[in-house]
Amino acid sequence: MTAGQHHLAIYNFGLHVGPEGDPRIEGFVLREPANFEAASRASGFVGRSGYRGVPGPRSWGGQVFPRFIEGSGFETAPSSLSLWTDIESLMAFSYNGVHADALKHGRNWNVKQSWPPLVLWWVDRRTDWSEAVERLEYLHDHGASARAFTFKEPFAADGEVYQIDRERVRRIAEDNGKGQGDLLAHVLSLKV
Repeated sequence: MTAGQHHLAIYNFGLHVGPEGDPRIEGFVLREPANFEAASRASGFVGRSGYRGVPGPRSWGGQVFPRFIEGSGFETAPSSLSLWTDIESLMAFSYNGVHADALKHGRNWNVKQSWPPLVLWWVDRRTDWSEAVERLEYLHDHGASARAFTFKEPFAADGEVYQIDRERVRRIAEDNGKGQGDLLAHVLSLKV
């Protein structure tokens, strides 16, 4: 990143209904590679953290989890951390195409959450898993602010309340769809 340039960070965290290998979460596991590929093809995508010991991008620090994992019986949980150029690009990816299919079926794979499923914040450098967890817990404890927010209550990089340009989201989603038809056809053929 160049000096003064900001990117939008997103971290999401959930808990599956079963452990790795459980047939109830197979649909999630089958879709994960397509979701990562769709993100990499999406307008506005800057990069994502990988996971230590897993082929792919390098991990942005040691992966940690928010306090909401405590008492779940799990040591790890599905989560992702990525950077985007702006809110509209991230929203276009998140709620359309391949990722929208995963969201549609999320209730089948994840336990009902009492915490926010995601948090957004602006950075002028690469972030890491520890900061992501801190931001999610902050959002849960204090509500949306320029420090930690959601699509429903967005903020601009300057800290001001932000109005999402829904028409721009629509245009970006339409453009993304042109380059992701193969991925969408693939995920629509998978079991839930």
